[in-house]
Amino acid sequence: MCIATAISLLMILICAMATYGAYKQHAAWIIPFFCYQIFDFALNTLVAISVLIYPSTIQDYLHQLPNNFPSKEEIMSVNPTCLVVIILLFISIILAFKGYLISCVWNCYRYINGRNNSDVLVYITTNDTA
Repeated sequence: MCIATAISLLMILICAMATYGAYKQHAAWIIPFFCYQIFDFALNTLVAISVLIYPSTIQDYLHQLPNNFPSKEEIMSVNPTCLVVIILLFISIILAFKGYLISCVWNCYRYINGRNNSDVLVYITTNDTA
């Protein structure tokens, strides 16, 4: 319980830092949240790979569920190959959404970095031919 509370508080702190960094336009405050997102994406990718390589683990997991789990019998009666395809499709949708969110945070970071960067070249064009 203590570990779960500590992780939850850490996640709240990281999200608050990202929100504060975006609001005050401090790019460095966004980096911990971005790193968390990359780590989370990598873990979910490993889950998808493990489901793809070891599809029998899904059936083992279903057998370990408690007997009062809702729709346990209906899920276990589904063809194992079909169940793997459904789970991989679901994980793929989640990974695509997480990839989009990573892109959003990275674009926010680049925007703030570019806005605070003073090395911007300015070109002045006039109609004066002299």
